[in-house]
Amino acid sequence: MNLGFYIILTAQFLSALADNSLLFAAIALLKDLQSPTWYTPVLQEFFVVSYILLAPFVGAFADGMSKGRVMFISNNIKLVGCLAMLAGVNPLFAYGIVGLGAAAYSPAKYGILTEYLPAEQLVAANAWMEGTTVFAIILGAIIGGMMLNPHISASLSSYLPVLSGIGIAKFAIILITLLYFSAAITNLFIPLTAPDHNTPRRDPVSLVCDFWLSFKQLWRDPLGQVSLAVTTLFWGAGATLRLVVLTWAMMVLKFNTQQATQLTAVVAIGIAIGAVFAGRYVKLADSVKVISTGILMGIAVMSMVFVSTPSMAALLLFIIGVLGGFFVVPMNALLQHRGHLLMGAGHSIAVQNFNENLSILVMLGFYAIFDKIGQSLNVIILAFGSFISISMLLIQYHYRHLDISSHG
Repeated sequence: MNLGFYIILTAQFLSALADNSLLFAAIALLKDLQSPTWYTPVLQEFFVVSYILLAPFVGAFADGMSKGRVMFISNNIKLVGCLAMLAGVNPLFAYGIVGLGAAAYSPAKYGILTEYLPAEQLVAANAWMEGTTVFAIILGAIIGGMMLNPHISASLSSYLPVLSGIGIAKFAIILITLLYFSAAITNLFIPLTAPDHNTPRRDPVSLVCDFWLSFKQLWRDPLGQVSLAVTTLFWGAGATLRLVVLTWAMMVLKFNTQQATQLTAVVAIGIAIGAVFAGRYVKLADSVKVISTGILMGIAVMSMVFVSTPSMAALLLFIIGVLGGFFVVPMNALLQHRGHLLMGAGHSIAVQNFNENLSILVMLGFYAIFDKIGQSLNVIILAFGSFISISMLLIQYHYRHLDISSHG
């Protein structure tokens, strides 16, 4: 990889670290404002919904100019949301602004890989990107946990009297604005790439129609539909798994909230390592072969019902993370490659984000329904794990059928 790629990677790390730290700072700010407890889950919804509502527009935006410039503009939108939170705007709406920037940022940060690198380096590049993002998530969770720790807050206040006036949450947000600012400066050094796919008409109706055409085109392409189905299921499952692990850790392992949050980081570490192995050993042409790893991941999730000790729990969650990282990175690379060939990388990633975040909302909804009707945690885990394995098995069967047909 050349220097330009590492500049892209650095910009993504700084922006992702700011995103994940800001979530915890926003939660702390809600507590400082004595907001209702239901504001906390709604906070994430305000962020995610932008990916769904803006999907028809962010792809055309990302493909209409140099991806580095798009990343710069999108990062500054995040910075505006952060400053709005600092200025006293309702944290829900301010975090929603950050979500707008994140929705526009995503097609550019992945799309630039297909424009800047040759196809044979895409899996390795995605492994680096995924590993860097996961590291930012882990570090963001650590920083966020420190923000929410009252002992650390009190200690900081004693050393920095200014905190007693503005509060630890707002002080954290000030630091996070510096991260966004650093990411913006880094974006200025990203190598320029030519626009990938200019949309002739940019009025809202035309953009929605253009998105719909891209949506259908990607789902009709044999390799596109397989990679899109896998990544859609993976990220919906990943968001749900995070809540399942938190509940499981507190109910079965008797962890407190902070310990349970740290346990979810074990999955993230596993994903990063799995991504590294995928980048090293899986070629783009062999990407579809890793679907069987997703089947094993579902089985590993189901085996959570037999685990009751912290050490075994950490090992199992690490294995789940490794399996997840190993199979989702090649699928991401394949999807980007097909999208780049068919319609422009930004358009395809906007379609991907739309599907993935819709999947997150739906799966979290089903999890909430299971919980509300009083299903036991073991039933939820078994249902969730079997759904992953069966879905991946059906996708694998479907692909093999397409493969046989395409070769007569």
